[in-house]
Amino acid sequence: MNARPINLFGDQVAASRVSARFATMDAAALLRLALVDLYPGRIALVSSFGADSAVLAHMVATIDRRTPVVFIDTGHLFPETLAYRDRLVDLLKLENVLTQSPDAAALAARDADAFLWSGDPDACCALRKVEPLAAALAGCDAWITGRKRFQSATRATLPLFEADGAHVKVNPLAAWGMTDVVAYLDKHDLPRHPLVAKGYPSIGCIPCTSPVKPGEDPRAGRWRGRGKTECGIHTQPLHAGQDI
Repeated sequence: MNARPINLFGDQVAASRVSARFATMDAAALLRLALVDLYPGRIALVSSFGADSAVLAHMVATIDRRTPVVFIDTGHLFPETLAYRDRLVDLLKLENVLTQSPDAAALAARDADAFLWSGDPDACCALRKVEPLAAALAGCDAWITGRKRFQSATRATLPLFEADGAHVKVNPLAAWGMTDVVAYLDKHDLPRHPLVAKGYPSIGCIPCTSPVKPGEDPRAGRWRGRGKTECGIHTQPLHAGQDI
């Protein structure tokens, strides 16, 4: 497909129109459109290598293994997540996985005892996730997420394309349900994150992730009891600074 780049520059109305335009396109085709036609060389997959991450990682590997895959290592991740990342990278032969960590000077100044998550989880997420991601995406026009509408009430109206400040955010799996995820993993014989079988359908940092009970939404175990549902990378434009 010959398509022009979509530059939304913070215009969510325009993003909604673009989402409607491609609403009937399946996830793999939409992902190929974004990688090959719309933003060639200027787009990255952002992956937590969490519960459902193998789906987009596999799709990207099928299209172009050289696609940048950004992974934020907060310093608080489960060892199972780090091992799962390494397993998928090796299995899918991903060639350009970029592991981004929080800035060492910022950590020393703002979270020297690595306990910020307890008193101010929003500040911890900003320091350890949002700012590193902003730095990693500085040279990109767009980035890809694995979010889905079924995951929580706050994601129920998730569009395929979003305006994210200077970036465009692409959500190829927005319309997928859990049955779609499981079917894809089974079809391509992809390994599961080991914590999924232990009751973790959504996996973040160790201190702020707990198992999910039957009947709860998949993200109920994130920041349980704190009235917090997102880390911040999807709720505001990305900036690599303390003004987040």
